[in-house]
Amino acid sequence: MISALCQRVLTAMGARVDTAANGRLAQKALAKQCYDLLLVDIRMPDMDGKELYTWLKEKHPEMADHVIFATGELITGDIEAFLRQTGRPFLTKPFGRGELEATVRQALLTEGDKCPKK
Repeated sequence: MISALCQRVLTAMGARVDTAANGRLAQKALAKQCYDLLLVDIRMPDMDGKELYTWLKEKHPEMADHVIFATGELITGDIEAFLRQTGRPFLTKPFGRGELEATVRQALLTEGDKCPKK
């Protein structure tokens, strides 16, 4: 449900949106395509958001700077420490359209486009 909301909102903002159900599928997509922004859930099956972010830092460090995290868990303990360490913006589920739009706009303003223009 959250993925569908994000896809609708981001498409309405003019973005082309791809989705991946887990970190392994996201890795495959990232091997084929450059993305200006990545909205990554902390908790995913197969490979969670923390593992995907670690992989990004190693393999695609320029894309690691274009991550927005999402989490439905309380921001305490290891998740709080992880988010603080990354310094990346995050959304706490459930979040609404306005919060998603504002966070995406701010991230794009701050980070700019990652992908080279064709």
